[in-house]
Amino acid sequence: MRFSKSYQEVLAFPRAMVVLTELAKKLIDGKNLASVATLMPDGSPQVAPVWVEREGDIVVINATTTRQRYRNLRRDPRVAVCLFDMNNIYSTVSIRGRAIEVTKKDAEEGIDRLSMKYNGRMYPDHSPERPRVVIRIAPEHVADWDGGRFSKTRASKRH
Repeated sequence: MRFSKSYQEVLAFPRAMVVLTELAKKLIDGKNLASVATLMPDGSPQVAPVWVEREGDIVVINATTTRQRYRNLRRDPRVAVCLFDMNNIYSTVSIRGRAIEVTKKDAEEGIDRLSMKYNGRMYPDHSPERPRVVIRIAPEHVADWDGGRFSKTRASKRH
């Protein structure tokens, strides 16, 4: 699918990044799985469970170059991430943003770090046939629900 020039301009337009809420930081730092949604070439959503970490307010995931989310994000950087507390499913965070970097640099080390966080051991399946990438996501909208409390932050609207 080819996008119109106006769509490409929208994708390239710089947006303000927002800071993660305290609940978002807590859920990302914890041993909670994330669901990551990207857009297929036809515009339909593709969702996958992933391990997640953060670098300050940047959300970080890891994938092989054979994964659909990698191919989708190379074409269209828009992404949504949803997490819930594994010990309290009513404590949730939804993040919308853009992939601002996709790099092979430190990807193997990154998957080892994530495997230690989630499994307590180094990642067992490194393979040169399936090179890994680190995907950094800048949040543009963050909403969380912690029982009876809802909060959200979003980037300024474009004029």
